[in-house]
Amino acid sequence: MTKKAPKEPVVPIVDRFEGDWAVIEYGRRRFNFPRELLPPGAKEGDVLRFSVSVDPEATDRRQREIQKLMDLVFEDDS
Repeated sequence: MTKKAPKEPVVPIVDRFEGDWAVIEYGRRRFNFPRELLPPGAKEGDVLRFSVSVDPEATDRRQREIQKLMDLVFEDDS
């Protein structure tokens, strides 16, 4: 009986840079990520850590701004 090698966790890796974009390899997938959002000094082959969160205050502010614009564009005829 052969023993299986432990499965490595999938990590995002900087595959290469194309202009203002970094091509990130994540398992079998690749996606573009703005180069300016990477830490200074990030280079090809670096393993990345992402931390994403929602900004509820900015979300609420943006939604209110959009609603104001919609109110200006779509007048109520009733």
